[in-house]
Amino acid sequence: MSTCSIIHHVVMKLFIDSANIEEIRKAAKWGIIEGVTTNPSLIAKEKGDFRAIVSEICTLIDGPISAEVMAETVAEMIAEARSLAEWHKNIVIKIPCTFDGLTVARKLEAENISTNVTLVFSPNQVLLAALAGASFISPFVGRLDDAGENGLNMIARSLKILKNYGFASQIIAASIRSPLTVALSAELGTHIATVPFKILEQMIAHPLTDVGIERFKREWRASSK
Repeated sequence: MSTCSIIHHVVMKLFIDSANIEEIRKAAKWGIIEGVTTNPSLIAKEKGDFRAIVSEICTLIDGPISAEVMAETVAEMIAEARSLAEWHKNIVIKIPCTFDGLTVARKLEAENISTNVTLVFSPNQVLLAALAGASFISPFVGRLDDAGENGLNMIARSLKILKNYGFASQIIAASIRSPLTVALSAELGTHIATVPFKILEQMIAHPLTDVGIERFKREWRASSK
């Protein structure tokens, strides 16, 4: 196995946290986005039918696409989730971290329907979601920081729990508010970060890069005279 192959298997993945088709289309062209997370708030900002939006997203990114259920009872959530899963093979069912949500996650995973347990704010919730067999678990780093807690510390503790017991669940660092949070999440070994388009743009930006490009251009033009 080549070194490149080994690196590919351990690399942190970036998802885009958006339901905006133009943002997702632009990000897809960069070749670094491997999934998409949506939520009811993001969908509500866009014009169009929920199914139409999610279906188009599935044509842009060939990877996990999270779509959230809005039903409240276990039976209703399962029925809605099964319907969503039929839209495309890459659909991941996003479920809130409640006991009903965990029940739904367990049942769906048994049917080979991938789940993303969301609105997670503690290592205990991560443990419960992992025990339920969730494919993905989404701690909200930014909201924890807003509440005066340390979101990245919560991620670190959660990763240790998953590693201790060999859980297959993957952590998605969510509610990202800055490029620094993405870098620090990567340092911790977080499996995935889902990042708003604006933050993705900020991640590539650096004033010294701009200065360097202008200098190279200037010196190239001077040498060509």
